[in-house]
Amino acid sequence: MAYCPECETDLDIDEDEVDEGAVVSCPECGTDFEVITVNPIELKKVGEDEIDDEDEDEEAAVKEEAEDEDDL
Repeated sequence: MAYCPECETDLDIDEDEVDEGAVVSCPECGTDFEVITVNPIELKKVGEDEIDDEDEDEEAAVKEEAEDEDDL
């Protein structure tokens, strides 16, 4: 049994019903999750890594702009 990390709804999936890498959706909030491990079931929001990468790129751009302004 697993719960949605976003809204805590019971996802009603068993360890023997899914494989690592499978994508499951929460019927309540509609969020998609990738199964990271099956015993115990661990879920990660699909696209979470991409969002983190975008945040890091944005932070680097802001830092670079600030450094350029300091050079003036």
